[in-house]
Amino acid sequence: MFQNVRVKIRRQSMLQPWHQVDWLLLTLAVGLALFGGVMIRSVELNLGEKNWLQHWGTTGVGLVLALSIARSRYEKLMDWKWVIYGTINLSLIAVRFIGTQALGAQRWINVFGFHVQPSEFAKVGVIITLAALLHERNANTIPNMFKIMGVTAVPWALVFLEPNLGTSLVFGAITLGMLYWGNANPGWLILLLSPVVSAILFNVKILWWQNLPVVWGVWVIAMGAIGLFTLPKRWIGSVGALVVNAVSGWLGHVFWGLLHDYQKQRLILFLDPDQDPLGGGYHLIQSRIAIGAGQLWGRGLYQGTQTQLNFIPEQHTDFIFSAIGEELGFVGCVAVFIGFWLIFLRLVMIAQSAKDSFGSLLAIGVLSMMVFQLIINVGMNIGLAPVTGVPLPLLSYGRSALLSNFIAIGLVESVANHRQRSRF
Repeated sequence: MFQNVRVKIRRQSMLQPWHQVDWLLLTLAVGLALFGGVMIRSVELNLGEKNWLQHWGTTGVGLVLALSIARSRYEKLMDWKWVIYGTINLSLIAVRFIGTQALGAQRWINVFGFHVQPSEFAKVGVIITLAALLHERNANTIPNMFKIMGVTAVPWALVFLEPNLGTSLVFGAITLGMLYWGNANPGWLILLLSPVVSAILFNVKILWWQNLPVVWGVWVIAMGAIGLFTLPKRWIGSVGALVVNAVSGWLGHVFWGLLHDYQKQRLILFLDPDQDPLGGGYHLIQSRIAIGAGQLWGRGLYQGTQTQLNFIPEQHTDFIFSAIGEELGFVGCVAVFIGFWLIFLRLVMIAQSAKDSFGSLLAIGVLSMMVFQLIINVGMNIGLAPVTGVPLPLLSYGRSALLSNFIAIGLVESVANHRQRSRF
């Protein structure tokens, strides 16, 4: 009896540094990463490559990092916010000078033989910086909101110039999600996005009626109404919103006309990839064929024809979801979505139970990052979004991306681990 008590006490003392860690969240993250290794092995089965072993090895390193971060007090990061911010910007600047170029972009730095992608770690750095700033002063005023956007603008521009459109979009999603959680008026966030939407609607000819952009006109009027009811100076704000959206639509039309035909094709090819079936539309066509061939239950692990015959280039990275769809079918895809949904649910629960706004904002920043990447990557695989190079969190091969995801999970686990304990 006493021996059992001693064993129990020893076990409790060993787990004491992680007393309130969300083990379900950590288990789900590790489980998805290990499953990603299985699918990467399937993709590379006939290529003789061992990237799946590297994926699993990186998962082990990521797990150790996440547990180490979880036992540390996340509040200390507030004092280091500008150091972290400066470090990520310097690393992104370094890419411009000493970066390694591959696939038409310069995104990596060679560190002792390993290719490190600073933009992946910059996402976590931006989350920490914005969370600290919003903790000090929330975004309930327009000047504060623009201050936050200005802080994001520097790393966003450096990533955009690599060029890395996909990751730059992730920065925007992180900022919008954290601004919303930081008490920014939702109407202001809609107005921030409205010029881009206005430019798109003005140039989508299928939404025109008798040479009139009807949907665009409705959108402009709606933005004027939002400006009227949400901006401080109601009528001035309303007129300003109308003018900005009207000008944005016209400027979008002008800029679209300045693009070369091949540039236009890249942006709209996902709508009809058959226009260039052997070029820019090849990935999208083959990915849709693979996912459709999986039907309900899939062809079976290591049995997918599109996957095993290597019809889809770079399938182990951006198009890993197509392998899941072909070999495990609709059921496998739904199981992956359920896993992500549970992760997102745990992130929201930790954000709601955090002891301070800094911890809550960290969780929401990680949530915004992962949700956006999931939507864009899956949309890209099934032909609902253009190919932007956004990896599927935890599943796609990429050491930097996987490590940054586990660091982000570790930060959220630290928030959970250092919540105020209930006392009875």
